[in-house]
Amino acid sequence: MAQSYSPFPEGKLSDLATTAQESKIVISEKNEQSLKDLAFGSIAGVAGKFVEFPFDTVKVRLQTQPLDHPIFKGPFDCFRQTIRNEGFLGLYNGLSSPLVGAMLENAVLFVGYRRAQDMLREFIAIPDAHHATPGAEPAPLSIPMLCLSGGISGVFASMVLTPVELVKCKLQVQQIGHLYTKDIKTGPTPKALHSGPLSVIKHIYTQNGLRGFYLGHFPTFLRETGGGAAWFGSYEAVCRMLVARAQAVAPVGKTVTQSDLAAPQLMLAGALAGMAYNFILFPADCIKSHMQTQDVLRSQRGGAPSSSLGFLATGKEIFRSEGIRGLYRGCGITVARSAPSSAIIFMTYEMLSRRFA
Repeated sequence: MAQSYSPFPEGKLSDLATTAQESKIVISEKNEQSLKDLAFGSIAGVAGKFVEFPFDTVKVRLQTQPLDHPIFKGPFDCFRQTIRNEGFLGLYNGLSSPLVGAMLENAVLFVGYRRAQDMLREFIAIPDAHHATPGAEPAPLSIPMLCLSGGISGVFASMVLTPVELVKCKLQVQQIGHLYTKDIKTGPTPKALHSGPLSVIKHIYTQNGLRGFYLGHFPTFLRETGGGAAWFGSYEAVCRMLVARAQAVAPVGKTVTQSDLAAPQLMLAGALAGMAYNFILFPADCIKSHMQTQDVLRSQRGGAPSSSLGFLATGKEIFRSEGIRGLYRGCGITVARSAPSSAIIFMTYEMLSRRFA
């Protein structure tokens, strides 16, 4: 009888089969975790957006008011005038678009953050604990590597956020010239340029096609990349500090991990992370808001349509009119609102991850 031939030495086939099975387990676990990150990030994003959106409306209006004759004296004056002229719901103008955006943004950020960590572990040859014990936690990365992971996730988030923020910003500022300019005292309030997100989307597509939805992408890319690095890096650094403090007073033999941190501790880390995210590249966000609302504000002043200024030209115009202060207009309110919003996002995400681990 002829003997079958195998190119593999005896026992090698079984080793290959075992390795393949382990790889399938690892891939399955990572895909399952990505789905969880997608769901938990989306829920956390919605919770955070409801808290932060009124502050975001104020920020955008402060950033985009006319440079030659500002309408608002500051954040509190903007809050007061918005509620007086538009009611409390005026602070939520344009919410539907960023609500969807918050779901997508945070889902992309958390999924991208974890995937970027996996990629970096393979690139710098850090052994993954999954290969040793299926279901175990992967090997930890250094804070700089976690910052890099956050920056990578921000790259992908910027692709999602640019169209969403374009629609949001146009809705947030479309009536401030009519409602708040003091020399307009007679006649009915003009009809809003856009009735809602779909109206804005239709207008953008009609005027500029698909490319028009990425007006302001470069400053969004800068903000999300640098902000993502600061957001995740700060959060992880504060969490590790809190874990170290808890470990110092823990009973002998007890190992404290991040999963042992209480909700208030997670919220503290999240609040500090949110403040770092918004402050680090705030001028890019200011330039983005100007770029995305130039046409709306120009039409309110009776100006003829013209091509939008680019990133550098817009930055130079703001600096020439107001100096460095103009690039930080609305920074205080933005950093302040980011604390509770980011605290809720991280706390919600962590608690859901623990509950459905």
